[in-house]
Amino acid sequence: MQTLPYGSWPSPVDAALAAAHGRPEFAGFVGDEVWWTASRPAEGGRRTLVRRTADGEEAVLPEPWNVRSRVIEYGGRPWTGTVREGAPLLVFVNFADQRLYSWRPGGEPRPLTPLSPVGDGLRWVEPQLVAGRDEVWCVMEEFTGEGPSDVRRVPAAVPLDGSAAEDRAAVRELLADRHRFVTGVRLSPDGRRAAWLAWDHPRMPWDGTELLIADVTEDGRLGAPRTVAGGPDESIAQVDWAADGSLLYASDRSGWWNLYRDGRPLCAREEEFAGPLWRLGQRWFAPLECGLIAVLHGRGAAALGILDPETGEVVDVPGPWTECEPTLAVHGDRVIAVAAGPDRGHEVVELDTRTGHTRVVGAAHRDAVDPAYYPRPRARTFTGPGGREVHARLYPPHHPEYMAPEGELPPYVVWAHGGPTSRSPLVLDLEIAYFTSRGIGVAEVDYGGSTGYGRAYRNRLREQWGVVDVEDCAAVALALAEEGAADRARLAIRGGSAGGWTAAASLTRTDVYACGTILYPVLDLTGWATGETHDFESRYLETLVGPVAQVPERYAERSPATHADRLTAPFVLLQGLDDVICRPVQCERFLARLAGRKVPHAYLTFEGEGHGFRRASTTVRALEAELSLYAQVFGLDPAGDLATLELDT
Repeated sequence: MQTLPYGSWPSPVDAALAAAHGRPEFAGFVGDEVWWTASRPAEGGRRTLVRRTADGEEAVLPEPWNVRSRVIEYGGRPWTGTVREGAPLLVFVNFADQRLYSWRPGGEPRPLTPLSPVGDGLRWVEPQLVAGRDEVWCVMEEFTGEGPSDVRRVPAAVPLDGSAAEDRAAVRELLADRHRFVTGVRLSPDGRRAAWLAWDHPRMPWDGTELLIADVTEDGRLGAPRTVAGGPDESIAQVDWAADGSLLYASDRSGWWNLYRDGRPLCAREEEFAGPLWRLGQRWFAPLECGLIAVLHGRGAAALGILDPETGEVVDVPGPWTECEPTLAVHGDRVIAVAAGPDRGHEVVELDTRTGHTRVVGAAHRDAVDPAYYPRPRARTFTGPGGREVHARLYPPHHPEYMAPEGELPPYVVWAHGGPTSRSPLVLDLEIAYFTSRGIGVAEVDYGGSTGYGRAYRNRLREQWGVVDVEDCAAVALALAEEGAADRARLAIRGGSAGGWTAAASLTRTDVYACGTILYPVLDLTGWATGETHDFESRYLETLVGPVAQVPERYAERSPATHADRLTAPFVLLQGLDDVICRPVQCERFLARLAGRKVPHAYLTFEGEGHGFRRASTTVRALEAELSLYAQVFGLDPAGDLATLELDT
């Protein structure tokens, strides 16, 4: 082992390598074949469709096609497929115009839905091809004006013959728009009943949803809906039908998202069998024809298992995967999942439930560098204010050939996840490896409000956003310093979206961190609550902060923009100019209030990027800017050719 100071270790994990890794999403079956969407960071961050054939993987839909929905801005399942007349028939959403298209291999995509000149137009998500009908059922999002909340959402049926491509009237609405938000309907095996979820402002889907069912009429419409479960304080995350016609759903009525069949619990455990419904079409469970149920479950991490509903027993699937994405699909006895682990990226995995055999069928992980350079994570539970538990993942500095001089403590960066109703997955992340392999530690904190630990843990953030999250991140950072695992003088915080809020709030409300990296953040609560975001989250702050009409002073007092005068730590602020969730105006207002304070900082903006960076070039620039910030503030000497980030004052 050679000796070099932390932060100066040479690493083969450069920013380009970290930016190049895409990931599969929304896997499913088309006949017997497995298909999925795959990101292409080098192609502007678009998503294409990939199929697994007998000859291997085949990417279809060349540029500029981009399979991605913008419904509720976070989108959801953007495609479906079947086999008709011996060949695949696909229906997908194209990101650029948000129209539905049908496509058969060898042909060109054909539009099924029209453009709309009103507001942000017509959008679609969760398409389903209905047996016996020449139409695709989906959720339609229709803007009725120019404002972000001038919008309605209903289940709708689109004819496959293309007759609606220029005629909005040809789209058949299945229900009146009685709820602000709806998921796609799930049809019972006999096609006579439909089930779906709905909720209204100010609730978010993890606060409370209603499970609705309706009869399907002879002409293919939905009868009068009736609520069979859920309510303001019960979150139902997913609904589906078992092969025998019983109704399955995941509810947190017990304090944990558990599975129920016709209202009776199937496996009562203090662990999660579902998660927050950020994107429409997420699936944490999938019933098989034999009566068993493929499930994702666990505390923190979500493992794949098979549940026997008669005994309540869950048998976990063997393999190296510690996390699965909520995109389960089944066909006969086969289960498809998108899974990853601490030493492998996301890949498409197939389980044969008859044999118990698993295999990788798509996007197989390939080590871009020697795995010896990968971080070695470990889960920890820390003690926060008042003795509360705070869950975290630690990624200490790690290099197979280098160590730091005796007595030197490493710099550490606390990563605050987005959401904030979300969590940090325990999977290989080359962006984390970019730092740990250079001698900079990373601590991902699942602060109070995170999912994966039950509703009580999730509810800690109610009206406490900017307090509990800030305190919990600080508790982890200071504990690492007190243990001698981190250098107290070289602590930083980093986060994007809601994590960007936590990072900015931490820099303005505490003196824990020497610097910070803030990505596409919320910075001004008052502005965000009065029209500076999209419809889905426009009332989110009523839970996170409180009703703005009742506690307007809290909105001002918590906002980093209000307290820019308290900021002394250097920072880099990274923002996509096309972001409609956390808009650039928030950054601009924050920087205007910082003017004259002589705080070293950089503000980098990116054309063509929205909420979350997708282009390889953007990720490279962002990572290198972040490393340069730490180098300047912590006194590091990174190996290699790293451009110095110019910090303005």
